[in-house]
Order: sequence, then C-alpha cells, then structure tokens
Amino acid sequence: MTVRRPHAGIYAWPVGERNTPVAYVTDLEGQWPRWLGFVARNPLVSMKDDALRLADGADFVFGGDAIDRGPDSLRIQRMFLDAKARYGERVVLLAGNRDVNKLRLVRELGAFVPERAPAEARESRASLLRWILATTMGAGEAFAHRASELEAAGDPHHEHAVVDSFLADLDADGLASRYLAACQLAHLQNATLFVHGGLSARSLGHVPGRDPVHEVERFVSELNAFYRASIDAFRARRDEGGTVAPWQELVSYQAPSPGARVNEASVVYGRLSDEHNNPFLPDRNVVGTLAREGIRRLVIGHTPSGDTPAILRGGNFELVVGDNSRSRVSEGSSIVVQGPTLEVRGSVRLDDGEVRELSASTHLDEPSAFGLRSPIGRLVKGVLPDGRFVLYRGLPGYVVEQTALPPKTLHSEPLASPWAPPRLT
Repeated sequence: MTVRRPHAGIYAWPVGERNTPVAYVTDLEGQWPRWLGFVARNPLVSMKDDALRLADGADFVFGGDAIDRGPDSLRIQRMFLDAKARYGERVVLLAGNRDVNKLRLVRELGAFVPERAPAEARESRASLLRWILATTMGAGEAFAHRASELEAAGDPHHEHAVVDSFLADLDADGLASRYLAACQLAHLQNATLFVHGGLSARSLGHVPGRDPVHEVERFVSELNAFYRASIDAFRARRDEGGTVAPWQELVSYQAPSPGARVNEASVVYGRLSDEHNNPFLPDRNVVGTLAREGIRRLVIGHTPSGDTPAILRGGNFELVVGDNSRSRVSEGSSIVVQGPTLEVRGSVRLDDGEVRELSASTHLDEPSAFGLRSPIGRLVKGVLPDGRFVLYRGLPGYVVEQTALPPKTLHSEPLASPWAPPRLT
C-alpha cells in the first residue's frame, strides 16, 4: 500500500506514485454524441470503429451512469467492457445509480411487484416496466430508447422483446451483469478521489454492514469489496426466494433516502449542491480528513451543472463536478487530470444564444479565479477564446444562467471559495 503524506504548500507526489494522466468523463446516459464530443476534445483518447483507444501511458475513468436517457445505452456498455478487457486496470468504470438500480428489475418484474404500482401498471410486464422506469428510476424514455436500439440492430423490438431484453441483460452473463461486474464504487489515484455522486461526513468511512472505516484508502478498498460481493451475489442469484435479496443493501445504498432527493450516507447518491444544482465544496472536516492522507481533489458526476464541468476551489482543495448530461449543447466535455493540474474543455451556450468553446486550467498550488464564486452566487467556470470569463448559476425552476464577463469586470467582483450554497438574489 502506498503511504500518503500530508501536503504543505508546494505540491509533492506521495512516495511511489506515478504522474499518470487521466481522461475522465461521466454521465453519458446512453447519449453517444456526448461521448463523441468528449473524444474530440480529449488528447488522451480516440476511437477506431466503436473501440476506445487510449494514448500510451494514459488512464481512463468513467464516472458512472452509462445508460437510460439516450438510444445508445447498449452500445456504450459494450464499448466500455471491450476497453476494460483490453486495457485492464488502466480503465476504471464507476457504477452510477442508473446502472445499479436495474438490479431491482429481476424481482420487481416477478414476484415482488412494487406495492405502490397502480392497477394499470400491473396489466402486463411491459406496462409494469414502463411504470418502474418512469416513476422510480427517473428514466421515462428508457423503454422507448431500448426499442429504438433493438430496431437499429435488426432485432425484435415489440414491447415484449423490450422487456425480455432488459431481463436478459441481467442474467448472470448478460450485458448489464457483466458491465456491473467490471465496475466499482470509488477510485483513488495519486491525490485524486473519484466517486459518482458526492462525499459527506456521513458517507466518508461508511460501508454498509461494516464498522466505520477511518482511513480513506481502506474505506475505498472496503467500499469496493462490498460492491463486488453484492454484484457476485446478484449474478449467482443467491436470494433463495427470500423477501430481502442479498444485494438489497447495494440497491438501498445507491438510492435516495426515503422521502428525500439525496442519500448523504452514499457516495453514489450523495450530492454537493443545492436544490437548484449550484455546487459547493465538501464540509471542511471532510476536506481535512482527505488532506491528511494527501488527497486534494475530489471528482464527481451525478449532478448537472450547466453545459460544462464545474471546478470549485478552496483551502488548497479542488472539487470537479463533471456531469453535463443536461447541458444545452449536445457534445460532451473533456476533463484531463494529471497530478496537480486539471484541464477542462467544452462547449457552452451563453444566455444570449452564443455558442463558444470554453477552457479552464488549474494547478492545486496556484491561485486562479476558476472555481470561485461571486456574492450573487455565480461560479467562475472557464474562459472563452476572446478572454471573457464564463459564470454559471442555477436558479429556481431549473433555470440555468450562463453569462460572460471581460476580465476587468470579473476582477472587480469580490470572489470567494464556495464552501456553502449561494444566496441567490
């Protein structure tokens, strides 16, 4: 195990670490154009037919949620499984809530129909699947997307074939089962921790069914072990007909808490944002715990934050929110992590309708306006080719505000680290 030492001021690699560049993307959600936009902007990856190609000496991390909101879910899963088989540990796949929640279907489409399913949803397996996807998984178009993908492949795509396709994917050697078996819940590389959703005082060190874990590296290891055991039990169908499946703890872990929109005890369904998707830094105690083991950056997805990834900085710590699955442009953004440096490339639609390329580069030990927030809650995201800075904030009613300011105007505003949700005015 690598020994990590606290960093003070000047960035220094922990003993034994290598300065490996990492290409990162997250929350593709079945949308192939977002993948192609990422590939076009990222120097570490390329495509040959439908095969991912990694540059020599580079790693790739996918942050989770491969499926649901587009007609290319099967295609994306196959591509990532192929890349994992060819590159091994150089490809890391994190499981998102949209990936894991499909475990429920093998029971809910059988003897354990959700109690709150209405009578009309119980008329057939197809109507029940539509209801489950739309009402309990936030995937109202997933049924139609699967039919479209089956049709494009020349396979039967009537409603019964769609149900059979979802269930076949969840067989022991089905596509979804094999994909989930290739995934994990957390990844620690150099000074950067990758999880799907978020990290809080409740989720850091919490592994379902185990005592609290106080060392971050051990926490990552035990969390991934819990995940592997759950997926193994699912693929082996070790439920013995019981009312509670052995993988239920994983299903609960990746879901929002009852009556809430988040699960603060989960790195999959936790969030670091307010109800309008304005991100903020983790609790200072969480940041301090990470820093004591030399971890100075957290990279997450799950919560959209405009057209391009959001960077947040404070106290020599950096948070990267990479989910732009609901952006106003179709192309995905690129993130490259290399030791203390971070580079973001993407396309942004400003409120006046202008679409421009955006970039942002940071270094953990160098000051920057990127990742700071103005008094009215606008986060500095990046810079345009003409030198203007892009500022972002989410407003009530799911309204996204993205504006550009010249450097002189930006620097006249008192910017601060975003440790808490903004006060919107």
